[in-house]
Amino acid sequence: MCNPTKDSVPSQSGLVSKEKRAYFQRYWTWADVARALTVTIVHFWCLLAPFNYTWEALRFGLILVTLTNLLITFSYHRNLAHRSFKLPKWLEYPIAYAAVFALQGDPLDWVSIHRFHHQFTDSDRDPHSPKEGFLFSHVMWIFDTLYIKYKCGGRNNVMDLKQQWFYRFLRKTIGFHVLMFWTVLYLYGGLPYLTCGGGVGGVLGYHVTWLVNSACHICGSRSWKTKDTSRNVWWLSLFTMGESWHNNHHAFQSSARQGLEWWQIDITWYLIRLFEVLGLATDVKLPSEYQKQKLALAR
Repeated sequence: MCNPTKDSVPSQSGLVSKEKRAYFQRYWTWADVARALTVTIVHFWCLLAPFNYTWEALRFGLILVTLTNLLITFSYHRNLAHRSFKLPKWLEYPIAYAAVFALQGDPLDWVSIHRFHHQFTDSDRDPHSPKEGFLFSHVMWIFDTLYIKYKCGGRNNVMDLKQQWFYRFLRKTIGFHVLMFWTVLYLYGGLPYLTCGGGVGGVLGYHVTWLVNSACHICGSRSWKTKDTSRNVWWLSLFTMGESWHNNHHAFQSSARQGLEWWQIDITWYLIRLFEVLGLATDVKLPSEYQKQKLALAR
């Protein structure tokens, strides 16, 4: 377990004098093991792809990762984590369920971690703080649930989701849905669909998402006066569906649009805007001109 003798007691603003967390030689919970197994299996299938693939399966994998990553950003991130817009429940729930197949966990867990990230950005209480190294902020934090609990506390920041039966159900049954997903891939297209769809697509989806947590706090440009290291990384914008306009996002967290300039590609925003035009997305939040002027850096 997390030992206060090795990790300083949290303060209101963060931790101090904290030794580097051991990656492997520590206690692993069942959740840590399950997450590590999932990520390892996906990478293993990706390594098998050159020996078990068809062009059809590879096209399927690329389409799959595009759709699931778009749904993660649309649903988990902008709709659920930040409430940037509202959807009717008959639409919100199916989209959130489809996002599960990005294999990034259930909505309760994902949203809670992300809200903690914004609450404690770049401090030692940040769940994936860049101060603990690139590898930690990129991936290793995922496999240390006790450390996250020690730093951030219990998941009391998602009561809005815990009150809804659907998200409680997904929380309890997430393993079943992942196994069902892999089974359907195999039954539909055999090993090539597992290696290309679950493997190649899964690895691309993972690392594109993880780069937002790691690279977008290390390199890139800044347009806004935020009290953190968030950066805009233009070359990632297409692959992340607009999530790599990270400095924009940290400046205006509740904004449904993260590519704030006309030339900043933000595919997630285009989908939200389409839903708004169709009358399906309501209460769409955008930063005001006053808010922009207040936080703009001199150019």
